[in-house]
Amino acid sequence: MADPHGFLNHRDREPQPSRPVPVRIMDWKEVHTAQEDGVLRRQAGRCMDCGIPFCHQGCPLGNLIPEWNDLARRGNFREAIERLHATNNFPEFTGRLCPAPCETACVLSISQPAVTIKQVEVSIIDRAFDNGMVTAQEPEWLSGRTIAVVGSGPAGLAAAQQLGRAGHTVVVHERDDAIGGLLRYGIPEFKMEKAVLDRRLVQLRSEGIRFRTGVTIGGQAPGDLSLAELSERFDAVVLAVGSTVPRPLGVSGHDVSGVHPAMDFLVPANREALGSERGIDAEGKHVVIVGGGDTGADCYGTAIRQGAASVTQLDIRPEPPTERPEHHPWPMYPLIHRVGESHEEGGERVFGVNTLEVVTTDGAASGVHIVDGERTDGRFDAHAGTERTIPADLVLVALGFTGPDPVVATGTELATTPRGLFDRDEHYATDVPGVFVAGDAGRGQSLIVWAIAEGRACAAEVDRYLTGNTSLPAPVRPTDAPVSI
Repeated sequence: MADPHGFLNHRDREPQPSRPVPVRIMDWKEVHTAQEDGVLRRQAGRCMDCGIPFCHQGCPLGNLIPEWNDLARRGNFREAIERLHATNNFPEFTGRLCPAPCETACVLSISQPAVTIKQVEVSIIDRAFDNGMVTAQEPEWLSGRTIAVVGSGPAGLAAAQQLGRAGHTVVVHERDDAIGGLLRYGIPEFKMEKAVLDRRLVQLRSEGIRFRTGVTIGGQAPGDLSLAELSERFDAVVLAVGSTVPRPLGVSGHDVSGVHPAMDFLVPANREALGSERGIDAEGKHVVIVGGGDTGADCYGTAIRQGAASVTQLDIRPEPPTERPEHHPWPMYPLIHRVGESHEEGGERVFGVNTLEVVTTDGAASGVHIVDGERTDGRFDAHAGTERTIPADLVLVALGFTGPDPVVATGTELATTPRGLFDRDEHYATDVPGVFVAGDAGRGQSLIVWAIAEGRACAAEVDRYLTGNTSLPAPVRPTDAPVSI
């Protein structure tokens, strides 16, 4: 430990600064700003360098957190980025988008506020890019083997970069018009500006990764390919298409005008932030978001920036406690009341309610009928006399995703699990020879750190399949799961 008194002398947690709410809701730029160097180094110095660093257990990537915390404390950002990149291909993504299970597993958090690990992480990588420390790592030799990666989200890009560095020729196929998957059009600009993604893609292209956009695997448009055709053209295929099929609302009025899946709203809104015309418009409307997760929060901040008359987010779960509950002991990721940046900007969150129906007027949504209650043994017990209707011109359904788009495997006997995910064995392999699955398409909806970890691990298995052995790291198995009881 470089500073054995750091966590004793500096007990307060100093979070990453944010732009003032009245300013930031007027544009699409990132909410957070850079941390002042002295504050950053002071916070990094709070790391205890534990004998058993449970932050490693909280993060599936196995990030070497105490090492780069200490290097950041010393101001040695060149070595810090080397240690950070040793386990994480894209710390600029995780440092902005991950909910930081490493921090809730921090040993210091037992008695003090956790170390600001995520803040240190993003500060290290941003300084590295600003100072030219992120350069291409070209392979020492070429294997002569070719690999198709389907999907350019975090799992696909991680797999592609690892396999390219192992000497294979990698071509990433993306059905959208630009690379990035949900990083491009699913994550709002105010959470991560797309310039952050683009600068990383410069590195990948410099390393020899090739990209093809506008290609749907299993699609019928000119230029599309079937999975069988892809398998014929390449020595191996990695399916990293994510979990994109939205969970339906399933109540009366779910299909009327004004009711949309969350991504149908977020994708054109992201294009708007990049200069396109506005799609589904929240301006002047009463917006109700059904679903209390991160996707709902993204819709929340987006609707505010578009000038909604009101924004209400409905969560079927009761309002969580502000402190870690007994049934979520350390080092588990606890269900506590978290106020996201979007929730600071106005609007209302309503907990412990169930949506009964979408009220319609002249064939369009005009309200959402809800009732208070609580879930018991998997069912919702409504409280008598609490039914009410809240106005809603625009209803956004953010109830999560059920699995990958099945069109990918059209015409190919690709087995699926009872959950509708692509089935795979302990080596990330499907029952179709040479076809592997990484990320949410095989795991189900999960965190970005799990997507990157799976992309890295799947790459190791593909390398072993093609060459008989591998030196690539495999941080997680397909059956691994977060710490729970």
